[in-house]
Amino acid sequence: MQKKLLTLAVAGALGVPGMALAQTGVEVYGTINMSFGNVKYSGATAGLPSVSKWDVASHGSNYGLRGRENLGGGLTGWYQIEQNAPMERSNNVAITPASRNSAVGVQGGFGNLFMGQWTTPWADLDSLWSVGSVGGWGPVTSLIGRRETTGVAPNPNCVNTVAAPPGSAGNAAVICDAVESGGGVGHPFWRRVSNAVFYQSSVMGGMQFKLAYQTNEGKATGATTTAANPSMWSASGQWAGMGGAARVGVAIDRHKDFTTTAAGVPLGTDSGYAIKGGWNFGVADIGLAYENMKYNQATSGDAKTSNYALAVAVPIGGNFIRGSYAVAKDVKNTVVAGSAQTGAKEYNIGYEHRFSKRTQVGVGYAKITNEAGAGFIWTGLPPDATGVNNTGVAGQDVATFFVNMITRF
Repeated sequence: MQKKLLTLAVAGALGVPGMALAQTGVEVYGTINMSFGNVKYSGATAGLPSVSKWDVASHGSNYGLRGRENLGGGLTGWYQIEQNAPMERSNNVAITPASRNSAVGVQGGFGNLFMGQWTTPWADLDSLWSVGSVGGWGPVTSLIGRRETTGVAPNPNCVNTVAAPPGSAGNAAVICDAVESGGGVGHPFWRRVSNAVFYQSSVMGGMQFKLAYQTNEGKATGATTTAANPSMWSASGQWAGMGGAARVGVAIDRHKDFTTTAAGVPLGTDSGYAIKGGWNFGVADIGLAYENMKYNQATSGDAKTSNYALAVAVPIGGNFIRGSYAVAKDVKNTVVAGSAQTGAKEYNIGYEHRFSKRTQVGVGYAKITNEAGAGFIWTGLPPDATGVNNTGVAGQDVATFFVNMITRF
């Protein structure tokens, strides 16, 4: 009843007749995931001083509208519009409609076909193994799949700022661009993609297949700009059995013309594969993840790197002890200088108490140790000692102890 009343309230706010919304089965939903704690930055290649500060963080809090309609013949039409709920950063983070998983589609015995903006099959595999985090301080928001950023600034985790390879006449290599040259979202392996078409098969014998294609709307012929044909696809197959206790998935991604030289010349196709899964033994739920990525570098040789992680959740009554350990290996390239010491390690441990299916509270500690050329951080951290930078600084470690609360509606 409360959700229906909330739907009517939203309908009024949007200027849409509430009764019409009720007839199409619109649902208002959301998740509030927030932490209060102390964050400490220590050391950096650039010589920044250490700093310790308190912060309130919002971990992907969101809200949205979704609905389904019976189309007959075994078909169901559906839609979802979801956006961020910054909560603690309304002064400097815009609330953009449909900024998160948002799409329209048709579902039936053949599976689910939809278009819009959604997480990739690669990213969807994280739900199979990432059982070891309290709140948002874990490897999925720091190391796993996180070599690239979503902005346009160079990222030391990808060695974007390396010198020109031998014989290139100053045409420096950019190992992994944050976004395509036209500014489109979607290159990072962990990121949802937009301007995309998706297919998810029905579950058969515990197996499901997923496919996503991000269109090449940024294609350029080269008449007035550098010729490029940026597009990507992501595919996965996953299996769950033993009542869901056992699960495993494999994903493959190919990202075309996202990596460029400093002059903006595309270097070809970046690619990667991931294997993720877990097993619930009853006394403990164990998750494992491995990722391998290759960034095409043409004459300077391919840059290769990998990440792996272990997660565990131990039930205590209806509550859990959760922990994770993750490693990002160095970017390997024997030609490009500066590709060493770009790795990092992360661990976290916490206790989660569940008051109900919707509300839980947790406490925990987490730390990332960066090598001299790496700047991994968690999403949503406060600025470091500069007071303005929260995008990661090479060689700077970061740690936090916190209290977390999650509620869903």
